[in-house]
Amino acid sequence: MLPSSPVVIGAAAVIALLVLLVGVRRLRSPSSEARESKRAHEAAQERDPPVEVGETYEFGVTELTDHHSGKEVAVGKVEGFVLFTEDIPGDVAKGDVIRAKVLSFNEGRTSADATYVGKA
Repeated sequence: MLPSSPVVIGAAAVIALLVLLVGVRRLRSPSSEARESKRAHEAAQERDPPVEVGETYEFGVTELTDHHSGKEVAVGKVEGFVLFTEDIPGDVAKGDVIRAKVLSFNEGRTSADATYVGKA
């Protein structure tokens, strides 16, 4: 038989509510990966970029993706700084090492656009 005392029922309701709130909070809070990404982004905004406009850099392609320009670009990093490289030939693949010339910084100077120069 289940206890029917108002105190027991109230305590059970409070415990159930607390468990529900903790569960909802965990679902809504960002993952540790998202928190780390946010910290890295904030740190990048506070440092000077390790690249300069007009200079050419070698780096490994970490992915190929569609850029806001609508064209496929090669994405890679120079000292943790992201470069989006345009005008890549069709034979460039993830893992290739390429050279690219930095054209401009993106908003916040946390990444830059570059143009393909050649394979390294």
